[in-house]
Amino acid sequence: MLVGALAVLVGAVLVQALPALPPRWLDGVLACAGLLALVAGLRWRLPCGLWLLPVVLAAFAWTAWRADLALQARLPHALEKQDILVTGTLTDLPQAQEGSTRFEFDVASATFAGHVVPVHGRVRLAWYASRGHAPPALAPCTKWRLRVRMKRPHGLVNPGGMDFERSALQKGIIATGYVREDPTNALLSHGACVDGMRTRVAHAIAEALPHDAPAARLLRALSVGDERALDEHDWQVVRATGISHLIAISGFHVGLAAVFGAWLVRLAWWLLPALGLRLARPLAEAAVAFPAALSYSALAGFGLPTTRTLLMIAVVAGWRLLRRGGGFGEGFGLALAAILIVDPLSVLSAGFWLSFAGVALLAWTLARDRGWRGHLKEIGLAPLLMTLALLPLTVWFFGQTSLVGPLANLLAVPFVSFVIVPIDLAACGLLFAWPWAGRLLLQVCAHLVDGLWWVLVHLAAWPAAMQYLPEASLLAFALACVGAVWALAPRGVPGRALGLLLLLPLCWPRIDRPVDGAFRATVIDVGQGLSVLVRTRHHALLVDTGARYPSGFDLGEAAVVPTLHALGVTRLDRLLVSHGDNDHAGGAVAVLAAFPATPVWGGEPARGPVPMRQCMAGQDWAWDGVQFRTLRPPAPVTVHGNDAGCVLLVTGKSGRLLLPADTSAKVEGDIAQAVPAGPPLVLVAPHHGSKTSSSLAYLEALHPAFAVASTGYLNGFHHPAPEVVARYRKLRIPLLNTPHTGALRIAFPAAAPPHVASMERARQARYWREH
Repeated sequence: MLVGALAVLVGAVLVQALPALPPRWLDGVLACAGLLALVAGLRWRLPCGLWLLPVVLAAFAWTAWRADLALQARLPHALEKQDILVTGTLTDLPQAQEGSTRFEFDVASATFAGHVVPVHGRVRLAWYASRGHAPPALAPCTKWRLRVRMKRPHGLVNPGGMDFERSALQKGIIATGYVREDPTNALLSHGACVDGMRTRVAHAIAEALPHDAPAARLLRALSVGDERALDEHDWQVVRATGISHLIAISGFHVGLAAVFGAWLVRLAWWLLPALGLRLARPLAEAAVAFPAALSYSALAGFGLPTTRTLLMIAVVAGWRLLRRGGGFGEGFGLALAAILIVDPLSVLSAGFWLSFAGVALLAWTLARDRGWRGHLKEIGLAPLLMTLALLPLTVWFFGQTSLVGPLANLLAVPFVSFVIVPIDLAACGLLFAWPWAGRLLLQVCAHLVDGLWWVLVHLAAWPAAMQYLPEASLLAFALACVGAVWALAPRGVPGRALGLLLLLPLCWPRIDRPVDGAFRATVIDVGQGLSVLVRTRHHALLVDTGARYPSGFDLGEAAVVPTLHALGVTRLDRLLVSHGDNDHAGGAVAVLAAFPATPVWGGEPARGPVPMRQCMAGQDWAWDGVQFRTLRPPAPVTVHGNDAGCVLLVTGKSGRLLLPADTSAKVEGDIAQAVPAGPPLVLVAPHHGSKTSSSLAYLEALHPAFAVASTGYLNGFHHPAPEVVARYRKLRIPLLNTPHTGALRIAFPAAAPPHVASMERARQARYWREH
């Protein structure tokens, strides 16, 4: 069973490496061939190796077909940015913020211009305040009719950044958008579902404890997986101490729920021994343990770790009820195969790999010592072993690792699992039966959480608690996985310590730096905004930081900082904020939080979100044979707005880069005159390609080798403007657009003209990418 499940896993993973999916007829041929070969192999009892290939083929075809269906379910291109009337049910837990509410909505039917359109599935929506009125209170399980405007899932693609398009495919999200103000928006009916019960429990906890207390926020997450109240500081502590698996409700907690159910049966059989004459106690334990685990998994929202454990408990309980035996391999294999058959796209989730790999490596490593001494040994070793075992996956998916994680988990895992969670769940149950008793238990639990949280906050405050690692190659990741398995092998396997050496290419990858006189520029994909990293041999300059939105979504934190870490930037020598507009300056706070000693210069210090010095024409400096010169604003600075932006010219031995911020055609003549003759020039399109910039005379004077427009997908400003695109085309200047390229890496060698080194969407070409 375990070997067969691994074959299914191989087939599912192979699909994820494809830049495009095979046609459906080929999926059918492969599936039929694989199933026929499998049946023949089992009937004639062929060796294992001969029937594993058919399993891989069948799993490949099944996964490809399911992925094709998921992509076909996405919002049609013709309906993007159109007003559509949808009817459906609100799912999961809505997240209310100041001025908006974000929620997920299962669309049952949709119409456009009076005609039914093929839109069915889950969408992610925002309902914003309008005309001073807050959005209505939204509750799970309610049915609504809404006028919405949506677009297909389209994410930012950067080195080290989150892949939203992959996540949307895995979660079945077919579109994102917002609710339009319309009189047809209406609540149609109320309903009952598990998410409604989760909301009731979360509200009961919030009412029983002070709202500003960390314990209230954490207990909601531990009880029902409600992470809405956790703020950014909470998540920083969680990530720095490596306890995310506890906050997300780990599979271990589901196992504890099953154990408690079995203990209740044992207690009943001890109090009433006559029950054993009617039903054997092991059968009764199995019959109660699974419903207990199922109930807790439902309250947790059926996350992947809980589902994995629930399936394994179901297998064990089934064996008990059928009076059959089975080891870890059979249970693990059945759970793995069941998840892949039901949801083959779960392999796109980092949680899938962390969950299954963690359990498998613990089983591979820990010796089966009997008695309470063996259990204590496992509890003590597990955090250290898990940190090492999951290091390759953690670095590969997140580019970071926690050095205090083993110590934090050694304290938190047993305390949370055996003390806090049981008291918390008992309190939640009593809140509805005997409120006074439930509130009393919650107060006790809150004090325990506060004590643990105090320790975790101090561990997270250690400067080296969280380490960020540069992006590594697939080969380095594969070697690290082999090294982790080798290092954690059971006693008797020779040379286990040598496995640690295979981790070195992942943890200390080689960083290729420009030579003297050369430099590199990375136009980071920040949507409708700008952020450009310029690197010389020993220095790094960041120009602009992307936007920060009222919802709290910060491009500096979500896109810029992860990209800097992935590219191996450990220090910023200067941050230049061109001007005060949010799409250029909004992420500065997050960038400085990650690189606190960075000096900041800007074109509009009075409008900046952080203290900065005034930049002005005539300022220049040199790094590693590369010249930097500020062309605008003129001194003394009297202009305001877009034309007050810092304009920077970077000149290497064989290429130049001009960063004109959001300057308009009014000052483009002055800029063109200030740019001296020199090697080939690369232009970042002024004002994202706005029709007020990139005049024909400006482009003729500069005549760049190519230009880059940093814009958002289907942005409301329609950047780059069609007439601007026509100007570039008329002068035969290639214009690259970040929604189509992702992050753009441009090389300026010392002895060759500048060229595009890589486009992130092409480098990370996958079948789920929007083109």
